[in-house]
Amino acid sequence: MSGGDLPRAARPFVEFSTLLRENAFMVAPEQTEMFIAAVGLLGPRQMGDIHKAGLATLAPPPERREDFDALFRLHFLGQSIAAGEKAEDDEELQAFDEREGEMEPPEADEINEAGEQATGSEVLTLRQFADLAENEALRRFRKQAASRLPRRLTQRRAPAKSGDRWNMRKLMRDAVKRDGEVMRLPQMARKTRQRRILLLIDVSGSMKQQTETHMRFAHALAAVSDHVEIFTLGTRLTRVTRALRLRRQEQALASAATLVADWDGGTRLGDALAAFLSVPRFAGFSRGALVIVLSDGLERGDPERLVEAVRALSRRAWKLAWLTPLAADSGYVPQTAAISAIAPILDRLGNGSGTAAICEEILTIARAA
Repeated sequence: MSGGDLPRAARPFVEFSTLLRENAFMVAPEQTEMFIAAVGLLGPRQMGDIHKAGLATLAPPPERREDFDALFRLHFLGQSIAAGEKAEDDEELQAFDEREGEMEPPEADEINEAGEQATGSEVLTLRQFADLAENEALRRFRKQAASRLPRRLTQRRAPAKSGDRWNMRKLMRDAVKRDGEVMRLPQMARKTRQRRILLLIDVSGSMKQQTETHMRFAHALAAVSDHVEIFTLGTRLTRVTRALRLRRQEQALASAATLVADWDGGTRLGDALAAFLSVPRFAGFSRGALVIVLSDGLERGDPERLVEAVRALSRRAWKLAWLTPLAADSGYVPQTAAISAIAPILDRLGNGSGTAAICEEILTIARAA
């Protein structure tokens, strides 16, 4: 929604979120919505109420609380702030929730020759996907996935041939029909449901050759999974679940192409995963889920930041699998500092070199569980 489409009363709060992002605060669109909703619920009588709503919903980091307060005074009270208080890191990674997919993609400032070497610089560009028929591996995956994707027990119970509790309701009905005579003891067992899958796709320049394959796989996974969340990682974090839920593949990929701005750009996996974990709603997607990362792990940011983020993700996930195209060789041994450091944390470091390999890896993880 552009600034001109906003209700006049909401405009100052949206503009405040924009000001925070310009000063390297990570503020997701949904946090802005919560900020506006909180102000509406409070019916603020004084500026302090708005300030408290901002602290509760925009969640500035404790070490940057003074910066937040200064920007709040600047925006809402018109007070100036001292020079030099703007964050030094102008390339703080941003998180993007999905929008309607109708915005115009940014134009690249320069031709991107990505695809051979990882870089940490951000390059915004447009990606177009070819209109190709679905390959055989994806067709087999669609047929097998419904019964072979991982499942978990729920608290609900249903009649079963064998279980851990008697079905007392059916037992009493049978007894009434047969004048109190019980011929067998019907049982109940806990029902199962498909486990949530969280798919994180590296769309940086070093993964350029695999990006289209991974996006087509993501669309197939979204079609067969009951609970799936899909994000792209690069120099930005972008949620593309809704776009890839569209039934027609070419329509879904075209919609996702307009949402993601950092196709074939730099690689800052640690920052992207940290941004994912910093948004409570996003982090909740990983709790108890099968988390799959499709990436070569050629990190150009701080490797220690990537290790911390992967460790935090591992604690929340049911299983954490990292599938890299570099593992196509059966004798693959991690060479980079980042992959070597996170390998002991992962449940699976497997082959992500193609559609067939990824499908087999995921169905194998589910079968082994």
